[in-house]
Amino acid sequence: MTNDPKHILVAVAWPYASSEIHVGNITGSYLPADIFARYHRLKGNHVLMVSGSDAHGTPITVKSDAEGISPEEVYQRYHAGFLDLFQKLGLHYDLFTSTHTENHTKVAQSIFLALKENGYLYTETQSHWYSESEGRFLPDRYVEGTCYLCGYDQARGDQCDNCGNLLEANLLIEPRSKNDGSTPVLKETEHFYLDLSKLEPGIIEFLEAREERIRPNVLRQSLGQIKANPLRGRAITRDLDWGIPVPVEGWKGKCLYVWFEAVIGYLSAAIEWAQLNGDKDAWHNWWYNPDAQAYYFIGKDNIPFHAVMWPAQLAGAGEWFGKIFEEKENTQLTLPYDVPANEFLNMQDQKLSGSRGWAVWGLDFLSRYQPDALRFYLTINMPETKDANWDWDDFVTRNNSQLVATWGNLANRVLSFAHKHWEGHIPTPGELTAEDQALVDRVERGFETVGDLLDKVRLRAALLAVMELASEVNKYLDEAAPWSAVKTDKQRAATIVYTALQAIDHLKTLFAPFLPFSSEQLHTYLGYRQPLFGEQFTQPVTDAQGEHITLHYKPADASGRWQPVKLEAGKPFLQPHPLYQKLDPKVAEEERARLG
Repeated sequence: MTNDPKHILVAVAWPYASSEIHVGNITGSYLPADIFARYHRLKGNHVLMVSGSDAHGTPITVKSDAEGISPEEVYQRYHAGFLDLFQKLGLHYDLFTSTHTENHTKVAQSIFLALKENGYLYTETQSHWYSESEGRFLPDRYVEGTCYLCGYDQARGDQCDNCGNLLEANLLIEPRSKNDGSTPVLKETEHFYLDLSKLEPGIIEFLEAREERIRPNVLRQSLGQIKANPLRGRAITRDLDWGIPVPVEGWKGKCLYVWFEAVIGYLSAAIEWAQLNGDKDAWHNWWYNPDAQAYYFIGKDNIPFHAVMWPAQLAGAGEWFGKIFEEKENTQLTLPYDVPANEFLNMQDQKLSGSRGWAVWGLDFLSRYQPDALRFYLTINMPETKDANWDWDDFVTRNNSQLVATWGNLANRVLSFAHKHWEGHIPTPGELTAEDQALVDRVERGFETVGDLLDKVRLRAALLAVMELASEVNKYLDEAAPWSAVKTDKQRAATIVYTALQAIDHLKTLFAPFLPFSSEQLHTYLGYRQPLFGEQFTQPVTDAQGEHITLHYKPADASGRWQPVKLEAGKPFLQPHPLYQKLDPKVAEEERARLG
């Protein structure tokens, strides 16, 4: 166990509760966050992993209109699907909640009022795009057109995905409604604005202090864009009934803009978690602790909102948040420590498109394949520095040649061999040779080398490093050949098998953040009675109205596991079974036929 445990906040992107989750979403933020959190739990750090469904915003109202149901019914349906997927995929949030709670409303309004008290909000009447065919003002994300900075013709009103700049929606060239393609008109409306120009010096200072840690793609879309285009005030309210009311008299019919209030969910979820655990101030350990480290796992399309806007909101709210929310003075809220944003995942060399059915949906995938198979492929192919590509042939090949052949078969054949020849007990070794000890030493060093990569959120490289260690064990077995030695020198065979089992036991832990299901299974096969992670899932929590449901884990203490543990000779262990399923190559063709 680490001598000085850290408080690690793992803040995970909030999925819009208006569409199902596909593999691009999973590899973009949800899976990386879980891998990172599991590692830090094993290391002995105090981890708080939170997120929830983004229940407000125009996407939900548009879908509710199309289906003839209420926005709340839309949100609840997709939210339930998220809970199902995350449990099946093994994403162990301490709390997965939603923005549609009384707690989130109170916290979001408190941030708004704190910014107002500190002089970082102002009101202004401006022209915004209004859809006459729909009879409503259009949020920036629902106005598309040509970017006035780079000429990209698929820019959104809030941001251009081509040049990465934040945009002024009313400056778009040839605007059109994303909903029906009609041409909107400009119409005056009054809103509150966040005065980003006042906050800009602090944001620049914050980003420059993290230049060595934050990924280049994040810096390009934050610090780089600010220096190229200084920040301007940005509307934080909008004309809509579905959302969090503006906590000011005379503003009925207007809500806090979803980009502004959804990020506040990281804070409100921590507060809700503390309340559920019976210690209402426990969230202070992550939010009022200057030594706490907050990591934000998001996709690249959300970089400006987490690396610029959210730090501005936190810094701007200052100590007024504590006075308004808790009615007592508190210190500054914790700013992000890192924003490890991933790039995009394409599908068969084309851009993912849910509307065209050009995607692999999480729940659909898990109805046919193992969760660790998905976790493995998405990690080994993770788009950390550039866009990656999901290819069904590649998925089958990697599953069979790497996950099954390199790791799964290694564990199964050694445990099966040992179970047969030593009657279900870990063999007692003789003196280890230099080759035996060299293998054990190399695998043990993996706790440091792989851990260093995980600390830096280089998850793909970390998994590749563990796979390389598994290959080394295979190479050792090929050369030592215990299946031959057992016929002529059983003591030497016992030493070889013990050495391999010791390495496999270490590898099981090194693989655990990536492959929790099979690692837990292997942990049991090896005769351990206490689970590897020891996580206990509490039934979803429902509020008094029976409407708000959360996913709430209470993980048992897994600390001290991220270190070499000597395997006990003579200990009984279980008859193993294969950890992974080998796939027929025709699977790829069958799955491609499902697309589109």
